[in-house]
Amino acid sequence: MSQGQLRNAIDSVDNEAVLLVGHGSRREKSNEQVRELAAMLEDRLEIPVDAAFLELAEPAIPDAIEGLAATVDSVTVVQLSLFAASHVKNDVPVAVQQARSAHETEIKNGAHLGIHPAIVDLLDDRAKAVEEELGVDREEDDVAAVVCGRGSSDPDANADLHKLSRLLYEGREFSHVEASFIGITEPTLDDSLSTIAKQRPDAIVVVPYMLGDGVLTGRIREWTDDFDEEYPYVDASCGDPLGTDSRLLDVLGDRWQEARTDSVEMSCDTCKYKVDLTGYEEDTGGARAMLRALTQQETHADRSDVDDDPHTHDAPAKHVAVCTNQTCAEDGAPAVLERLRQEARDSDECDARITRSSCLGRCGEGPMVAVYPENVWYGGVQAEDAERIVSSHLDRDRIVSDLVDQTL
Repeated sequence: MSQGQLRNAIDSVDNEAVLLVGHGSRREKSNEQVRELAAMLEDRLEIPVDAAFLELAEPAIPDAIEGLAATVDSVTVVQLSLFAASHVKNDVPVAVQQARSAHETEIKNGAHLGIHPAIVDLLDDRAKAVEEELGVDREEDDVAAVVCGRGSSDPDANADLHKLSRLLYEGREFSHVEASFIGITEPTLDDSLSTIAKQRPDAIVVVPYMLGDGVLTGRIREWTDDFDEEYPYVDASCGDPLGTDSRLLDVLGDRWQEARTDSVEMSCDTCKYKVDLTGYEEDTGGARAMLRALTQQETHADRSDVDDDPHTHDAPAKHVAVCTNQTCAEDGAPAVLERLRQEARDSDECDARITRSSCLGRCGEGPMVAVYPENVWYGGVQAEDAERIVSSHLDRDRIVSDLVDQTL
């Protein structure tokens, strides 16, 4: 939205307020970021802007709307969510509809942040800061970038990260820009870094697609540092998250204006709740989405008890490293890696992170698979052995003795 358009929109405001909805966190610093953005947006729009949270922090959406409804004629909900997944498609709309039933105040529901030129520019600046730190210049050096998001069970959200990564690549001098994810879906950050490393760039810039500097951003930094140590021939470093950069206000201002003028656009053509997408057939239809949203409300109703935070991202119980260096790769390591991951996904008990590894120093004895924290190394592993490793060792802590190469 241009300054002129913003001025016209502000001039047309009549007794209106905005509710900025964040996810909510056990880390008060993350909640303060939402409140800070709300204050900044209030200065920008020159109307009241309050903050509310889906879970784990106060106030909840119904409480915040109740407070605003007593003082204004219209409330516009603006969502501080990066992509359109379950919270955006289910939880917030249900809360807004319930509030409409309880109040005479007009309540409009806006879209998430989504893909926006201001965000692409912000990511580009985050990447440039890392390049400066590493002493490289994409116009002269071979610099690749990886944009790392959280990962979702919603294909729309995952596809948007790929689109955002492509937009970051277009018109800029990166040799590659890849999308990656912390979990839930693939490729993981480890996968993307390992793939790009084979092309021997001068540097890899990792850009966290996160709002705050929380647990997940810390994990991205940790994995990037591990990669940088493991691959000394490629400089790699992780940048900062979006934070409270003023360009986010440009996006939020646009989403506010879209909502109040009934011009919100959502990607309904590829929404798993509306369209039969392969692999997501059971999600099609409103009943499942409604049930999930109501369950979300029930399980997160008590904001004072967050000890059992369902969104805590604890470290996995085990780490499995599969050597995919030259000799092991020739002996079938890629198939072993994929089969292990598939067996782990199919298991209800497995709590393990399965990653690629560079040479483990046992050339000719592979493919090698190392399992930590037990420090058990399996040798000569074939794809058909993956089921036993997962069901016995990863699920039940029973070592597959006939495959053991060594224990450390």
